[in-house]
Amino acid sequence: MLENQRKVFKILTLNQISSQGLNRFPADDYQVSNDISDPDAILVRSYNMLDSQIPESVKAIGRAGAGTNNIPILSMNSRGIPVFNTPGANANAVKELTLAGMLLAARNLVPALHYVENLQGDDAALNKQAEDGKRRFSGIELPGRTLGIIGLGEIGRLVANAAIKLGMKVIGYDPKITIESAWSLSAEVKKAHSLEDLLRRSEFISLHIPLLDSTHHLINDQNIQLMKQNVILLNFSRNAVVDEEAVLAGITANKIRAYVSDFPSQKLQHREGVISLPHLGASTQEAEENCAVMVVNQLIDYLQNGNITNTVNFPDIQMERESPYRVAVANTNVPNILGQISTSVAKAGLNIHNMINKSRGEMAYTLVDVDSPLPQHALDEITAIDGVLMARYLPVPEFMQKNYR
Repeated sequence: MLENQRKVFKILTLNQISSQGLNRFPADDYQVSNDISDPDAILVRSYNMLDSQIPESVKAIGRAGAGTNNIPILSMNSRGIPVFNTPGANANAVKELTLAGMLLAARNLVPALHYVENLQGDDAALNKQAEDGKRRFSGIELPGRTLGIIGLGEIGRLVANAAIKLGMKVIGYDPKITIESAWSLSAEVKKAHSLEDLLRRSEFISLHIPLLDSTHHLINDQNIQLMKQNVILLNFSRNAVVDEEAVLAGITANKIRAYVSDFPSQKLQHREGVISLPHLGASTQEAEENCAVMVVNQLIDYLQNGNITNTVNFPDIQMERESPYRVAVANTNVPNILGQISTSVAKAGLNIHNMINKSRGEMAYTLVDVDSPLPQHALDEITAIDGVLMARYLPVPEFMQKNYR
């Protein structure tokens, strides 16, 4: 039979992760370090893993944040490795920064700050220069203005609800909005009939969408031409959802009054009408703690129980443990693999206590609880099934098995 003694899981950290999260790893069962060989899982924030050699020992990757474009998702799919993220954990931080960006642009605060920094003279001279120059920084107020929000996920919904409270009119566009998401929106948020409809009606436009093939350069020259004059455009999503050349041309043509971006680039530097921030969206103590706690909890549940919550490449799947003997299987989403898994278990003389199977796109995942310890040859047989990418035996340690009797 396979061993069912207490296992120590090894976790490799590639960035500094909040201690609020790391301290949730039980000390007796986990070894956590930024210098560790043969890790069972990797914890990462912004570290670029795209060209990294991922050790064969790795069973999961946890991203303490929402975006996963720094992780090689496709190659992890081929190995049956789930990539966890933390959607919503940093939502309030990004919402607050979005509101700050709106105010920075609406009140011309950045050029006003630069103006004051460059004043010279005594207090009397400074005050005179300030009074003489302030008219060039005259801004606009938010109440009554129309904010168009593209993407009504957790962040977009928070921004929408906050803007309503500030007296703004809000319209939203998200063809994939869920019923649950719609329920959490203020009833005062109006639905745009299309992206083009939103662009034509908005005075502020805020982007809260993932970077996908379908959203790459979503804000381009063609869409900018649909906008009102002097729109304020805010991008706290990803840099490539905006065509920067088109935005700069839009600023020159007075289509765009200001572009506020959380993603600095050489093209945007020292350009009038551009406010670039150093990717501050999730850079608050609270957001970093929330992300770390959330991803650590998800990794623990996966490594010990095989349960999956919040991955970008696997289905969410949870099954309460009613037996100390569990098998987790990741496979390509093709016919008859579930039947072959059941056959392998039956050939080993084991009774299936409970089973659950779900799929997501090309990936499928199965949890099987059996009533007796799993022999090595049964696990080897499951692993050898054509289409199986990963199979793990997850027994409860012997000292805990009394809880299942």
